[in-house]
Amino acid sequence: MRARYPDQDGYVELDGVKIFFEVFGSGEPTILFLPSWSIVHARVWKMQVPYLARHYRVVTFDPRGNGRSDRPLEPDAYAEREFAADASAVMAETGTDTAVLVSLSLGAQRALLLAAEQPERVLGAVFVAPTVPLAPPHPWRTGFPFDVRLDTDEGWAKFNKHYWLRDYRGFLEFFFSEAMNERHSTKQIEDCVGWGLETTPHVLIATAERPEIEEEDFEELCARVRCPVLVIHGERDAISPQSRGAELARQTGGELVTIGGGGHLPHARDPVKVNLLIREFVDRVHPSAPRMHRWVRGRSRRKRALYISSPIGLGHARRDVAIADELRHLHPDLDIQWLAQSPVTRVLQERGESIHPASHLLSSEVEHIDGESAEHDLHCFQAWRRMDEILLANFMVFHDLVTQEDFDLWVGDEAWELDYYLHENPEQKRAAYAWLTDFVGWLPMPDGGDREAFLTADYNAEMIEHIARYPRVRDRAFFVGTAGDIVPDRFGPNLPLIREWTQAHYSFTGYITGFDPAEFADRPAIRDELGYRPDERVCIVTVGGSGVGEHLLRRVMAAYPEAKRRIPELRMVVVAGPRIDPGSLPTREGLEVRAYVPQLHRHLAACDIAVVQGGLTTCMELTANRRPFLFFPLRHHFEQNFHVRHRLERYGAGRRMDYETAAPEAIATAIAEELAREVIYQEVEPDGAAHAARMIAEML
Repeated sequence: MRARYPDQDGYVELDGVKIFFEVFGSGEPTILFLPSWSIVHARVWKMQVPYLARHYRVVTFDPRGNGRSDRPLEPDAYAEREFAADASAVMAETGTDTAVLVSLSLGAQRALLLAAEQPERVLGAVFVAPTVPLAPPHPWRTGFPFDVRLDTDEGWAKFNKHYWLRDYRGFLEFFFSEAMNERHSTKQIEDCVGWGLETTPHVLIATAERPEIEEEDFEELCARVRCPVLVIHGERDAISPQSRGAELARQTGGELVTIGGGGHLPHARDPVKVNLLIREFVDRVHPSAPRMHRWVRGRSRRKRALYISSPIGLGHARRDVAIADELRHLHPDLDIQWLAQSPVTRVLQERGESIHPASHLLSSEVEHIDGESAEHDLHCFQAWRRMDEILLANFMVFHDLVTQEDFDLWVGDEAWELDYYLHENPEQKRAAYAWLTDFVGWLPMPDGGDREAFLTADYNAEMIEHIARYPRVRDRAFFVGTAGDIVPDRFGPNLPLIREWTQAHYSFTGYITGFDPAEFADRPAIRDELGYRPDERVCIVTVGGSGVGEHLLRRVMAAYPEAKRRIPELRMVVVAGPRIDPGSLPTREGLEVRAYVPQLHRHLAACDIAVVQGGLTTCMELTANRRPFLFFPLRHHFEQNFHVRHRLERYGAGRRMDYETAAPEAIATAIAEELAREVIYQEVEPDGAAHAARMIAEML
């Protein structure tokens, strides 16, 4: 899934070479993102396009040699003037008279050509990590001939055509590890290696053997640049030294922003800062309609909180509205605004909560999760990693909102993008911030092998470093549960124990059900109100707020005839939820299929047994109401398989089932056995929402 898809795309053709372009957004001015070396294509700008396209018109195009553009093999086809001609043709085809150019690395050379030779079309130029020979290269990049077979493959000796033909992937992994030498850059490196694999070493060899602009010509080009210039360069750039960016800024009269500790691709590794720098620059060179601001004196402001509730599952919404109710009890004048997306917004709308209009700008996380799902399988950790573009786009929505409006408090319930990018950009914190989660620690799935074990440990280590370096970002961190609910594992080799570290850095709320189990003490009355007869054995089947549970629904529905034979009084009610079309499910006589059911927890409290996925909220609602249930953790969903399973074992609740081995007959047998078994669960804390609200209220 992409955070934003183009409004227009197409091709232009120059001398038989087709160039693919995309257009996003509308209005003035246009930002033209130029391609870099053909080792990557236009998706290298994926962290910039969604944000900037909300404010301007954005055009990108794939370089000849990669993406959906053609791949000629003649070196002359990759001369810088060919790329500049491609840019001019794309501008003409998209009706772009003028644009702000944004270039990366080698793209600086084609940007210089355009700015110097077509000044009437260039409003301004942003150069990110420019690779221009205005200053000497790094010494470690010299002394290795490109076209001679070498006796060593060490270091920059890999920048060699013979090595590329022998181990192309090895070169890509080396090159991008050098390009992003910042710690914890695994995902960005993987992206770039993947994009590099979309072309061939033969194409890359042609680009390396292209005719080059003479070094003395660069000074002449710089002297002809008349537009405003911004240069962004990492001080630890191992590909093109920062001195080159500094000299480019000096010779063009531009502004230089140095990213301290940054590498060659700051737009990927520090996208928030780069996005804001680009936007500020564009607004300077092309002032649009004046922005309207209203400022209210501090003592005249009503207390306001911005609540960000994770859309992955409906459980966050239920506990968050319970906390919000308790906060309003403690602060009756508190205005709570929700930055939320479907399906959370459905719960909020039913409760009459105030959903901020900026919510419609959020990119769908649930659609991404659905797209990552297979048959009862969701590799939760990898799906989250691949959601980086969406998470950054949603953080930028949050950033714009809190820049324009004042809030006293931010509450993020597993709002991962908020927590991550605030720690990456701590200067953006401007309100009290409360963080909530019901699990701590990414854990590897066994079949992920050493690679997944390394990646999860790396992500955990980055989080630990964030908290150690910037403890002031989270004013309070809350674990929804007790210390015993935390898994007894390590974050990774040479990293702390998860339970001990969490006890040192979190406050504990107890579990938050969003209801008091005492409300359902009179089950016969609840059943009568919901339409369930005393002589029925009611089985509720539900799989949460995403679409990944459809296969489980079908499997349990197939078990219904055998279950009905064993339990003649059985009534099975299947809840499709907000992401599954009830009409797509099979029909069977005596089997009820319902769409989204408001206040589903009341039906779960009234049922005789439930069949569910392994999501924490539904399982804990059943545990709190002492209802028997079968739960089927999703394959590769580390949270359900480790964190939730550990917690349920502690409460002695539920019967874990394996989807792969549980045929319909086995499910029917398990339903009958659990209905006949006495329920003995540990009691669930009843006042978690009030406890959490009291601690959060102290921040107001």
